[in-house]
Amino acid sequence: MSIEQFSAADLAIQQQELVYDGFFKLYKIQFRHKLFAGGYSGTVTRELLYKGAASAVIAYDPLRDEVVLVEQVRIGAYVAESEKSPWLLELIAGMVEENEQPLDVAQREAQEEAGVDIQQILPALSVWDSPGGVFERIHLFAGKVDTTQAGGLHGLAEEHEDIKVHVVSREQAYQWVESGQIDNSIAVIGLQWLQLNHQRLKKLWL
Repeated sequence: MSIEQFSAADLAIQQQELVYDGFFKLYKIQFRHKLFAGGYSGTVTRELLYKGAASAVIAYDPLRDEVVLVEQVRIGAYVAESEKSPWLLELIAGMVEENEQPLDVAQREAQEEAGVDIQQILPALSVWDSPGGVFERIHLFAGKVDTTQAGGLHGLAEEHEDIKVHVVSREQAYQWVESGQIDNSIAVIGLQWLQLNHQRLKKLWL
């Protein structure tokens, strides 16, 4: 079964204006696109937060059946007077800068954020993060690590990072996904992928 799909050629940018240039960029974009019923839409105006690309690592020790998670504060998860903490349990991750490759970023961030070296690595998934208003592609990798290396506090002071490392069993991490304790999309997607693929990783890496 094939599904007819439009392509990038079926969307026309009419105007693009940079309205903010800071840690991220914010654009105001006007565009038209083909319609499923035929013809073209009217002009659509959207604000687009441009973040680029990021790499995340499902840091897994197949011998001990453990994963490495990192905890840090996220302003986007702060809700005043909420019982939910803005300190989130996440996968190791970092932004892909200009002239960098996602795989190299994954390996570097594992050392910077958790103090672990990735012994073997393979691509898991590549997904859009909230494409209704954000331009960001997330590259997820599965990385073989020795969890006895992991622990302590990490992060770069110049990037205002304050990161605490946690080593937990794969089953415990997945239970936190199911209970909602882990509720950020990259960690949820990565840990669900691990739950489906950990046996394959053990065959590859042990």
